[in-house]
Amino acid sequence: MMERDDATLRQIAAAQPDRSTWLGANAGSGKTRVLTDRVARLLLNGVDPQHILCLTYTKAAASEMQNRLFARLGEWAMLDSPSLGNALRELGVDGTMDDAALRDARRLFARAIEAPGGLRIQTIHSFCASLLRRFPLEAGVSPQFVEMEERTAKLLRAEIIEEIAAGPHAAKLNALARFHTGETLDELTQDIVRHAPMLSTPWTEAGLANALGLRPDVTARSIEKEVFLGGETALLSLLVTELSAGTDTDFKAADKLRRLSVLDYSALQTLEDVFLSKGGKAPFTVKSYPPTKNVRGALGDTMDLIDAWRHRVEAARPKRVALEAVRLATALQDFSQVFLPAYAKAKQLRGWLDFDDLILRANALLTRSDVAAWVLFRLDGGIDHILVDEAQDTSPVQWQVIDRLAQEFTAGEGARQNVQRTLFVVGDKKQSIYSFQGADPREFDRMQSDWADRLEAAGTPLQSQRLEHSFRSSSAVLDAVDAVFRPLSESGFAPDQRHIAFHKDMPGRVDLWPINPEPDKEDPPLWHDPVDIRAKDDPNVVLAAQIADHIARMIEDGQPIPDKGGMRPVRAGDVLILVQSRGPIFHEIIGACKSRGLPIAGADRLKVGAELAVKDLAALLSFLATPEDDLSLAVALRSPLLGWDEGALYDLAHKRHEKYLWQALRARGEEFPETMAVLADLRDQADFLRPYDLIERILTRHDGRRRMLARLGPEAEDGIDALLSQALAYEQRAVDSLTGFLIWLETDALEIKRQVDAGGDLIRVMTVHGAKGLEAPIVILPDTGTRKNEVKAQILDVGGAPVWKAKSAVMPDAQGAVIERMKAAQSAERDRLLYVAMTRAEKWLIVASANKPGDKGETWYEKIEAGLTDLDALPYPVHGATGLRLERGDWTGPDRVAAPDNAPSLPPLPAFFHTHAPAMDKDAPARTPSDLGGAKALFGEIDTDQDEEAAKLRGTHIHSLLEFLPALPSGDRADIAARLLPDAPDLTDLLAEANRNIEAPALAQLWTATALPEVGITADLPELGRFQGVIDRLILTDDTALIVDFKSNALVPATAEACPEGLLRQMGAYAAMAALVYPDRRIETAILWTRTATLMRLPHDLVTSALARAAAT
Repeated sequence: MMERDDATLRQIAAAQPDRSTWLGANAGSGKTRVLTDRVARLLLNGVDPQHILCLTYTKAAASEMQNRLFARLGEWAMLDSPSLGNALRELGVDGTMDDAALRDARRLFARAIEAPGGLRIQTIHSFCASLLRRFPLEAGVSPQFVEMEERTAKLLRAEIIEEIAAGPHAAKLNALARFHTGETLDELTQDIVRHAPMLSTPWTEAGLANALGLRPDVTARSIEKEVFLGGETALLSLLVTELSAGTDTDFKAADKLRRLSVLDYSALQTLEDVFLSKGGKAPFTVKSYPPTKNVRGALGDTMDLIDAWRHRVEAARPKRVALEAVRLATALQDFSQVFLPAYAKAKQLRGWLDFDDLILRANALLTRSDVAAWVLFRLDGGIDHILVDEAQDTSPVQWQVIDRLAQEFTAGEGARQNVQRTLFVVGDKKQSIYSFQGADPREFDRMQSDWADRLEAAGTPLQSQRLEHSFRSSSAVLDAVDAVFRPLSESGFAPDQRHIAFHKDMPGRVDLWPINPEPDKEDPPLWHDPVDIRAKDDPNVVLAAQIADHIARMIEDGQPIPDKGGMRPVRAGDVLILVQSRGPIFHEIIGACKSRGLPIAGADRLKVGAELAVKDLAALLSFLATPEDDLSLAVALRSPLLGWDEGALYDLAHKRHEKYLWQALRARGEEFPETMAVLADLRDQADFLRPYDLIERILTRHDGRRRMLARLGPEAEDGIDALLSQALAYEQRAVDSLTGFLIWLETDALEIKRQVDAGGDLIRVMTVHGAKGLEAPIVILPDTGTRKNEVKAQILDVGGAPVWKAKSAVMPDAQGAVIERMKAAQSAERDRLLYVAMTRAEKWLIVASANKPGDKGETWYEKIEAGLTDLDALPYPVHGATGLRLERGDWTGPDRVAAPDNAPSLPPLPAFFHTHAPAMDKDAPARTPSDLGGAKALFGEIDTDQDEEAAKLRGTHIHSLLEFLPALPSGDRADIAARLLPDAPDLTDLLAEANRNIEAPALAQLWTATALPEVGITADLPELGRFQGVIDRLILTDDTALIVDFKSNALVPATAEACPEGLLRQMGAYAAMAALVYPDRRIETAILWTRTATLMRLPHDLVTSALARAAAT
């Protein structure tokens, strides 16, 4: 047997398929491999694929795991017996495997592919959606429910707000609006929906007061009685008089007090502002007042009364702010009791569910006493093994769903004796960074303890395992990680946990760059500078330039980096730059790298409306919708789409005499022929094309896509494609119009996630959250300085009660305590975010900061600096200053190895992708078969031009009747004929002729559902050019195509050979065109003589000879 190292033994033990396991996995320890190993071993043990449920956190993780598993099973299917035996032993399958076992292993790929429903590797949301679709009636949802996207939810919330405002509950909305300071209610209603379970429970004012630490008997009137004992009006008048004669500060205070027309509850806030001061641990304390000795002396003995009054104001303040918080919470509660039911009803009527609904409805289904047992029994029969990935990011309500599924493993029928059932959970509390999605790392420990007790009682103990070896990072990076996080036990880091480098000899570095000195006070910007431009010595600009220069030097100098036992030059794709948020430093780094010509993937997420390409296209669309919009036209002219420079635009706008810019442009149109041609074409089409088609016309016909990519770079493609996708989405939801689309586009700051390919040789810049699961040889952390720790949530859980967050100046103590706990939790999560960021690095971690990190030890920079100092990191020169470097291993190393070619090799695009298709020959319009000359009637049938026109009109009328009447009952034909031909003088005769043809048994094949009426056809005929026409009736079979043309001639030829030459040429043209369209069918032609209701088939040689004669002439 092969010798196995400790890391492999731990992975094999964790993947044992017959034991329930709770696995703690450090970053880079191979948890995805353990998951796939465990599923593979379950399949090897004979478990049916449909009895395995693997829950992952993201769709990307589910896809990766499924791909890895199928790749392994597919490889097994192709291996010979010795190789397959070795592969299974590496997986942990010990003992001798006979031919039958190896044959079963080779068949696993087919079993997995053919399993009903496939392998169930999915996110918790996908599982809940499938559960609801399986039991829609029991769950109370539509069987065809649609999962809502955020844009749809936002529009629906706005619609509900409008309905409330116009309905009987408008007063509750008005009450809420009095306390709301934002521009719109969208963020608040979004928070209300997020806290729907808590807000759905009615709370009385007494209950809210109790949660906020206020006695139920405290009212505005009782507070008034405590503060105003009598005589305060005289004191106020005296105080105002004396303050008015004092300093400027005294005068300002007097002005505030003078505005108090009456001393009651409403005056308390002003009195607090004058009498009390912020500071110390207590938010407000009595200050020495009045501040000047002269005023205090003038007041004399009255100061004792004023001081007593001020202390009463101070004592009453906590009660007042708590009472205001109760009023705030009551307004929120009252509005929520109206909004949430209306929102839920609107979703139900439309058959919509949002992501939270999926979890909540599934959880409710699994806990309903009347149906839960039956649902669980059905699921119990289908799920024998549950695997949970990224368990630290699972929210409490998601745990409840998983818990209900796993309960059946230890209770009743679920613990059936003939099935070995297991639970596998893998996670890492140190990487729990999604609290904004409901994740709570405390649940990780609670659920582990709970399941351990239950499984122990059922006789199937839960084994606890830990993976400490990192297959990703060097020892230098891991030593730094341990040193940084050893003191941070409050953030979930156990002091005894360690990180062990699997590749112990791999060289590694951790660099800490020095902080750049603060710039001198900058000069005020010039009036014509863009308002969003940053000064050259702005710390973010300076650091971004340093990072870009450093990467450029590494690439240009061939900086060696460890790779597969050797050294190779650094390449752009080795670098991953991680920030905490997409703030100034994020955009400055991207800009600095672009300005130096470095290959960079651009932002990992982009706001569609903020993209320059989208702004340019939207400006052009706005002009097309409203030509008087001067700003939109100016933006479009300056964009790559039309390519004007600033001077040309200024010349047009400044010198114009017309009111609107578009009028001025048209007046000077001869000077700008290309611009006018584009705008004229688009204006002609704007009223007729859908928004999507109009945008495509701009991008394709007028070369807009190429122009924008040439100026804005390849990353503009994502914004352009997102705009096209939004146009399609809009057309599916509304009656499409250009104006409507522009309004719809502005309703949401749509953000899309760009797929930043790790395989391409591009620098990647993204947030730490976006980099979860990624890795890179070189990781740069430039965003490690001071950050505000503020709670953005508007609705707080205060003792179980939903409370609307008050402003910090008027926040009651109970609410303030909750805020402090939330801030502490956010600080702990930020520590875990730093752990995720540091452990993305394989060989080299570079840490920097654009601003001073402070001196409280709270910033990432300070924590990393302290850790490196504990490890005796050495000073090293960088950017003209001194930084710290922790280095392990030999960075000179053996001979260099070739850099891996990760960039996909793509063949060059053919030339026609870059050139326009040749324009059609407008001088040679398409001809019709009737243009081929020759007589169209027998001799003597038509004598005058009037006869010819009358015959043509009669033929048109007959064609119309034979087009529409065959599909109608005979009793309805007269009425429809009168509507079709209201002015036809001989309608009775025409209808009779049409009926004879429709009802003739010999012509029945012409009127069946498979006979195609009025078929348009266009083709290029040799020696004749382009022809287009309309076939009256086309009858297709497997091997033939019959073309039938209706003729209403008064004289009908006796034979086909006697047909007029012009008709034969016409039918020859139709036959030739049809032969090009249907090359695999035999082409047949015939004429229906409507006067006699007879079908005359024409020999093929007869019509082709007639066509040849037409070509010769």
